[in-house]
Amino acid sequence: MLYDLVQHHAAAHITILNLFRYITFRAGAACLTALAIALVLGNPLIAQLRRIQREGQPIRALGPERHILEKAGTPTMGGVLILAALFGATLLWADLTNGFVWAVLLTTLAFGAVGFADDYLKLSRRNTAGVSKRTRLGCEFAASLIGGYWLQSLMPADLANHLAFPFLKEWLLPLGLAFPLFAMITISGFGNAVNFTDGLDGLAIVPVIIAALVFALIAYLVGNHVFADYLQLHAVPGTGELCVFCSALVGAGLGFLWFNAPPAAVFMGDTGSLALGGALGAVAVAVKHELVLCIVGGLFVAETLSVIIQVFWYRRTGRRVFLMAPLHHHFEKKGWQEPKIVIRFWIVSIVLGLCGLATLKLR
Repeated sequence: MLYDLVQHHAAAHITILNLFRYITFRAGAACLTALAIALVLGNPLIAQLRRIQREGQPIRALGPERHILEKAGTPTMGGVLILAALFGATLLWADLTNGFVWAVLLTTLAFGAVGFADDYLKLSRRNTAGVSKRTRLGCEFAASLIGGYWLQSLMPADLANHLAFPFLKEWLLPLGLAFPLFAMITISGFGNAVNFTDGLDGLAIVPVIIAALVFALIAYLVGNHVFADYLQLHAVPGTGELCVFCSALVGAGLGFLWFNAPPAAVFMGDTGSLALGGALGAVAVAVKHELVLCIVGGLFVAETLSVIIQVFWYRRTGRRVFLMAPLHHHFEKKGWQEPKIVIRFWIVSIVLGLCGLATLKLR
């Protein structure tokens, strides 16, 4: 009887330990852990940022007039909270022998460091200039080029230098030595795209959460040969662990949203927006779904294109296409209230996320 009881408890103990082998279990745990870290650290960190940044984030004088009145005094660098929760949960629950995890983590950290330097200079100089554009882009290109080359080295030889297309089963475009450059453009492009989108309370973080949810599923499927073969996806062994990273990103984003919900108690700043965009870009490169990221993150693409079109057309003709760029400021100028813009942009992001998921089956 005693022997049977001991055996029963031993079997139960082994069963519980076996849970840690499953990516799905660790992904869920990472999400909850990141959320808990963000909620616990949020108030003390915001209080500390308020003490350090007595006047809050400098508000751009050329931006919408109401921002000067309503958002002045709000501290920035809330991206530190996101990164602390993301890294804490990932390091706790992910397989740290996996190269993809480290490549994505360090790329995210590098973009966060660039954003931190930019935020610091804005605060210390009390203006919105920050790091010079040339220095900032140079650092971003260097970090994303190294990250892209690192991710390429971890991929199977038949996929490493190729671009995969959504909706097409087998067609791959060989990029050869240009693949790290393509990865650089993807990672840096989305780093800056999220940065452009981060202009209203809660506007950027929810689309990031949606994209992270979609890519958590994609990473899990691409990293599993059985599911990848069934869905006719290009399998990339080892990328399943990025499901844990993406889930941690979801939890960290939800924790930050708790404090960033209108009216925001803290802004993520470039520290957060560059890091989040770089993280999404790096994950997309790792799982060979760069073009799907352009669908899922279509809101970020639209915000970026609005800036490019505005600058190009103004320099060419002296006239503006939009009342103000990025795109969310155009709607502010049209008289839309901030909550309406934010919620409608969230709805667009949800629809785009569903469109991105559809590419997994429509082939």
